[in-house]
Parts: sequence; structure tokens; C-alpha cells
Amino acid sequence: MALFNEIDLTTFAGGRIVGIEPDSVAAEIGLQIGDELLAINDEKVEDVIDVQFYSADESLELLVRRGEEYLLFEAERAYNQALGIEFAHPTFDIDIRRCNNLCEFCFVLQMAPKFRRTLYIKDDDYRYSFLFGHFVTLTNLSEHDWWRIETMGLSPLYISVHVTDTEMRRKFLRNPNAPDIMMQLRQLAQWGVEMHTQLVVVPGFNDGPWLERSVRELATLWPAVQSISVVPVGLTRHHKYTMRPHTAAEAAVTLDFVESLQPQFQQQFGVRFAYPTDEWYLVTGREVPALAAYDGQQLQENGLGSVRDFLDEWAEVQQEIGDWRTANEAHFRYASLTLVTGALFAPVLREAAAAFADLTGVTVDVLPAVNQRLGETITVAGLLMGGDVLAQLQTAVSRDLIILPRVMFDHPDTIALDDLSPQDIANQLQRPIALADTMGDVWDALIGESKVLFQPGKTLDGPLNLRVLNDDDLAGNAHM
Repeated sequence: MALFNEIDLTTFAGGRIVGIEPDSVAAEIGLQIGDELLAINDEKVEDVIDVQFYSADESLELLVRRGEEYLLFEAERAYNQALGIEFAHPTFDIDIRRCNNLCEFCFVLQMAPKFRRTLYIKDDDYRYSFLFGHFVTLTNLSEHDWWRIETMGLSPLYISVHVTDTEMRRKFLRNPNAPDIMMQLRQLAQWGVEMHTQLVVVPGFNDGPWLERSVRELATLWPAVQSISVVPVGLTRHHKYTMRPHTAAEAAVTLDFVESLQPQFQQQFGVRFAYPTDEWYLVTGREVPALAAYDGQQLQENGLGSVRDFLDEWAEVQQEIGDWRTANEAHFRYASLTLVTGALFAPVLREAAAAFADLTGVTVDVLPAVNQRLGETITVAGLLMGGDVLAQLQTAVSRDLIILPRVMFDHPDTIALDDLSPQDIANQLQRPIALADTMGDVWDALIGESKVLFQPGKTLDGPLNLRVLNDDDLAGNAHM
């Protein structure tokens, strides 16, 4: 096997296997949990993308390290048979590619001290863009990276553009070596790569004419560029530079501008193409668009359409509550609830909570928690601190059940950014805690069917199976 002569097998990090699917190729040839996959068909594998690409053949040779042994397995894949390997990490060479920019609005650079170490990692990894939809700047790619994108057809990619002018973008990223983003996007378009882009807008910097230019230049790459998410900048109280958040009036101007372009794109492309994220509507107090206005784009992770999803789901739940009350005696497990959210989403949740109270007869309070640790300008639920929420609940009216936003605890260990868990909060308050994304989750908790409930006086036996979000997700997540 020629690969033995090309890489140092004593130092090369393979993919550590943590799971094997029954009836898969891996199960049939006898791979074991703890094995390290090093190569497939004489090609070394650096991540799960390599594994997917090189294992597409019917005839396979897998080089595996098992302890101090190196084993070569041969296999014939049946039609549609899965390779069936689960890895400890999606990337084998390093955990995640680091960012080489110094954006003033970078969440990591605005973090307060004394959080857990992983919150200070600036990630900018094109592999995570392809695999998980993370937004990346494309400023740290090697020739090998570009070769992989072209050869392996890594599409779609999610790209943070911010501004299309090269010199302005270099100032924005504080990276004098940032490449020409439009040249990069044109190259990707030529390779058939689909792209979803975002523009984080900073008042007085890349708004106004710069925003218009960026949107129109990106539109020249339709349909390769499938969408533009227009996102307002978010700044913590630890921000050290000159950027500032939008006023409501400035937000209204930007929102009006983006919406004014949508009919043109609708006529030209058949979709609206440029989409203001939910925060613009919440800041200006305007109603979020109907579901059709998002053209089927699945960009809720970037703060686009999650409020509409919440409202539409709530409309369905109201019918469910009515049907349930018709068929059952109105006996609920709890007589009163407190719903906690960030200040941004509180007006929407208050309306839903009032209607929920009318339908059920239950007392419902809404607590818009203030983010003391990061600052009052951080108003989304996903960045709330457990300690801040606990302190504010301790001085609020005590209710039978407290419902916290699930997005607060998107970590494998089910902890908030300050490492406090829902169980910790339940124990401190001596009140049961439920986690929720939607009003359907609130209804489930009320009738005793919540799947995520923490009773006081107990300990958490292990992490819950909660979905983990990255910084882009948290910054844009407004619901519950």
C-alpha cells in the first residue's frame, strides 16, 4: 500500500470510531469502536468529507489503526449499503479551523472574561460550512482547500460577505490580506457551488450605499448565490471599539431598503433573494412576513423566519388546546407559569402568553430577562446567562412552573454560557423547570407531557440530547 510511504502513520490523526451501524460495511468487516480510520482506497482521510467522498466506490480498502497495530480491511459494498461509521469528531486533523480575522463585532472578541475555554475559539472552517451551515469568510483557505471544494463538489456553502468592496471588507474584517470576495464567489459559481451569503450591517460603516452595492453585486451571481441574509450587528457591553448597534429609526431605514429590493428580485429571479432577519422586525415593532415571503429558504439558524415559525406553530396549538379541552376536563398539572425569554422576543411572547392564559385559564407571566453579564444590548434568548435568569427569577412573583428557552442550554452538557444547568436553577428556586422552543412545548408542560422537565432536589444523570448551535445560530435565535 503506497500510502505507508507517503504519511507518517505514527503522527497522522485518523478518525476515531465511536459507533458502528448494524448491517453496514463497517459491521461486516469487523471494525471496532476505538479504531482509527486512516485511509480509504489509498487516500488518507482528514475528515468525514473525505470519508464520504472516497468511500463512494463499491470496492473498498480501509486502513485502520487499532492500538499499535495497522490493519487493512477489504470490503465490497452492496447497492445502497452504508459505510456505517460514526466518528468522535467530524474533522480528524484538527478540531476546527481558526479564524484569521479581527472583526470588531466578533462575538468571541466581545466575550467577558472567565467563561469556559471553548467560547473563546474563533472558528472559520469551510468544512463546517458545508457540513453544518456555519458562515465562513473564505479568508483562510489554502490551495488544497480550494481543490477539495471543486473536486468534491462541496455545496452549498454559507459565506459571510459583509461588504463586497475589497478595501472596505479588509477594514471591516481588520485583515489587510483578505482576498477579493467577489473573485472567490465567481470561482465558486463557475464550479457549480451554491452559496448562501450574509451581510452583517453596522450603522455608518457598511450600510446605505455600501449595502446597496453589496446586494446588487451579489445578485449578479444568481443562481449560484441563492440568498442574502441581512443581519443587524450585535454588540456586548465588553465591546472595545467604535461600532454601535442600530437605533430603531436606523433599523427602519435598512429594513425599508431591503424590502424595496425584493419585488425587483421576485420579478427577475422568482424569489426575493435578499432577506432581512427577524431582528429588524422585532427592533422596529413591525409584523414579521408570512411564511411565503421566505421562499422556502431554510435559514432559521441565521435568525431568518424563526419568529414566523413560532407564530404559525402557535396558531396550530391554539386549535389543539381547544380540541383537548372539549374532550377532557380542564385539569392541569400547574395553575401558574412563568415564561422566560430575551427582551427582543418578549413582545411577541407576551401576546402569545395572553392568548394562552385566556384559552387555559392558567396564570401566565412573561419575564424578559436582562443580560447583565454581556450587557443590555444583547437581547436574544440564546445568549442569556443562567445566573442572570436565576437572580431575576428570585425577585419575581413565584409561579408553579418556570419555562426557560431551550436555546439557552445548547451545549452537550445541557448548560448555559455560564455553565449553570436547568437542574441548578430548579434546585436554587425549588421550582420545577421545563425547557421550550414553542408554545406547543409550553402546552405539553402544562398537561404533564414535557420531555424536558427538571424537578427540584434532583441531580442530572447525564447530558440531554439537545441540538448544539454555533455563534451564528445564537446571535440570530430570537424565539422563546
